[in-house]
Amino acid sequence: MKKVLILGAGRSASSLIQYLLKAALQYNYEITVADASLELVKQKIQNHKNARPIALDISDAVHTKEEIEKADIVISMLPAALHIQIATLCVELKKSMVTASYVSPEMKALDEEARKAGIILMNECGLDPGIDHASAMKIIDHVYEAGGKFLGFKSYTGGLVAPESNDNPWGYKFTWNPRNVVLAGQGTAKYIENGKYAYIPYHKLFTRTEKIHVEGTGDFEGYANRDSLSYRPLYGIDNIPTMVRGTLRMPAYCGGWNVFVQLGMTDDTYHIEGSEKMSFREFVESFIPAGKGEIKERLAAYVGITVKGNTMEMLNWLGIFEDRPIALKDGTPAQILQSLLEEKWKLKDGDIDMIVMQHQFEYELKDKKHRLLSSLVVKGDDAVNTAMAKTVGLPMGIVTKFILNGNINLKGVCIPTVKEIYLPLLGELESMGIKFEEKEG
Repeated sequence: MKKVLILGAGRSASSLIQYLLKAALQYNYEITVADASLELVKQKIQNHKNARPIALDISDAVHTKEEIEKADIVISMLPAALHIQIATLCVELKKSMVTASYVSPEMKALDEEARKAGIILMNECGLDPGIDHASAMKIIDHVYEAGGKFLGFKSYTGGLVAPESNDNPWGYKFTWNPRNVVLAGQGTAKYIENGKYAYIPYHKLFTRTEKIHVEGTGDFEGYANRDSLSYRPLYGIDNIPTMVRGTLRMPAYCGGWNVFVQLGMTDDTYHIEGSEKMSFREFVESFIPAGKGEIKERLAAYVGITVKGNTMEMLNWLGIFEDRPIALKDGTPAQILQSLLEEKWKLKDGDIDMIVMQHQFEYELKDKKHRLLSSLVVKGDDAVNTAMAKTVGLPMGIVTKFILNGNINLKGVCIPTVKEIYLPLLGELESMGIKFEEKEG
């Protein structure tokens, strides 16, 4: 019996766990699901006969090592910073590992040791990164095999609320880690456009957006991710004149979020002493210059918006001007903002989310220029079986199955950019309704 250890049973793990429990019956796997909350694990596995629930504190090095040693493969759904701890143990114990997170420099440094250990450390195997890599490489390899040359590649992904559940002016609700959303985009965005490097500092990121249209779904705004440049060699498009990877949001969202960035409310580097004694109104007041006039007027003048405009309506809807107390002791600005957003951007019973991804390719083939749009739209089933959980969890589950069954034999630190991985992965995802629509235009 092959044994799988899943570390973490949180928001994005639902579809992963369901997929592997189903595979466990077919292939005789034992699935151990570990989380700090045993109750949460039991909710996710529902007394499945091939599942083993355990409570595990990752800081307990002895217990963690014992559980990894029992497994044939480990899936880490832990916060990204903890992956290296697990990967190091996996190399030591010669156990393969799968994550959805970006390859960190520390993870990359384990490549040679992982090869010697005869294991694969599969990273970036979720949605973005993950499905984006696989779907892009399928087209890139096809164009190259036909003798084509790439002129431009833009790729945008967004985890959003579905139109039928969109009942707030932000067009957004949390479907994954709220902290990651609040801290998104920090640092400088780097990309290349028309052969010239371009840089957008964080304080300008949400003012420089691009309109993205997805046929049958609507219009969105895209802003650049932190690093688009490092993927050129990984995709085999080192000399491409234009390459941008970015995030999608509903129109107007970026204008509203830019207010928080300009005020400094997304800063997570210091704590506000006595924040539990403040109201949200006082919190906002602490970030804008003193002076005459209403708080909304002073804020509008400070960040360059109008008092009666759409952005101010979005801020009003959140309740940041209310005298309601902040129930967070000595929080950072980002934590305080997150506490409000978690209340206002929560998926309600009956709400469904939506994943939207679009690749835009420009290439030359047989002296003719082409523009190809490859778009993916996935909707969730409910507030638990979300589109985010599907598109993050299913690729991890599928690739885990392929590794266990010997269909993937690569070793070392990998991402799903090679045919051995992306062709069967995309094939199975398509059979489950996660399918890209391609269109010239």
